[in-house]
Amino acid sequence: MSHNTYGHLFRVTTWGESHGPAIGCVIDGCPPGIPLAESDIQPYLDRRRPGQSRFTTQRQEPDQVRILSGIYEGHTTGTPIALQIDNTDQRSKDYAAIAQRYRPGHADLTYDLKYGLRDPRGGGRSSARETACRVAAGAVARRILGPGIRIRGALTQLGPHPIHRPRWDWAEIDRNDFFCPDALAVPEWEKYLLALRRAGSSCGAVIELLAEGAPPGLGAPLYAKLDADIAAALMGINAVKGVEIGDGFAAAALTGETNADEMRMHGNEITFLANHAGGILGGISTGAPIIARFAVKPTSSILTPVRGVTRDGTDTDISTTGRHDPCVGIRAVPVGEAMLACVLADHLLRHRAQNPGAPTRPVLPPRFPLTGL
Repeated sequence: MSHNTYGHLFRVTTWGESHGPAIGCVIDGCPPGIPLAESDIQPYLDRRRPGQSRFTTQRQEPDQVRILSGIYEGHTTGTPIALQIDNTDQRSKDYAAIAQRYRPGHADLTYDLKYGLRDPRGGGRSSARETACRVAAGAVARRILGPGIRIRGALTQLGPHPIHRPRWDWAEIDRNDFFCPDALAVPEWEKYLLALRRAGSSCGAVIELLAEGAPPGLGAPLYAKLDADIAAALMGINAVKGVEIGDGFAAAALTGETNADEMRMHGNEITFLANHAGGILGGISTGAPIIARFAVKPTSSILTPVRGVTRDGTDTDISTTGRHDPCVGIRAVPVGEAMLACVLADHLLRHRAQNPGAPTRPVLPPRFPLTGL
């Protein structure tokens, strides 16, 4: 099985299965001399960790990360960084009943069609358990980006229930179990999701990401567009079925003059009067905040019986027992942040390699010097 690596200069290879002894990743291309310790990675894993509320899977994994290589006296050496996360709470027996069945909405069928075999224990490599590796890699990417580039994410819609955007409060995200920036939406979401869980069903979600402080010039006009790489990274997260940059699909309903991010001079600086493009024009970052959104489908592992088939071609009804998220979108927030961090770190290194005279510090949006164009 190939294609376990993403990135160009900042390259991440993940390994391990949902029910194996451990999972992890190898990061190649991290510059030397960057302060890095396990304590820099662990907080991000803790945000994604399962079993923290009644709204996520009750699998209890500490997700404790260990750095195995690439560090000397608290700094990166420029050699591959190996990270390991032990699996401690597997229940493989929960999957015995579906070992010979193809679950609708899952990768069971396609995995078997491609490889001629599959690991039914939690989906093996196709399990969302693998995203812990991405979160760990994203923590390293943030160290490359530095404190000047801030990446945040929020859940903006749970099932059919969106937030009320005028009530957006970033501080609220750390006060609830949903990464929700709207305090008044939380009780409604709790009621909705608990009812779905009791009914043996699930729902989807929409996650919004924001990167502030990224310098202009990241990306390239054709085959290394920053927005294309962000879209590919987010689309590669389990259960993601749609990605938007900036206004995304809503831009189709706008006119040219409405959609244009108009500009004015402010002293010797250019100021954007809007950010419909999400901080990226022609595949290259503008210095304005980078905005991306992705949609996650409902969890396919549900107790409600659904129609499927067995490996020997028999029709059957399938009810998936075990421990599953009623909405995988909740824990996808830190995963999305991590993937955005990895893409930006990769593009920042590529930009500096091609343009060694480029600014090494991000320019605060929404203005950037005229001489930077």
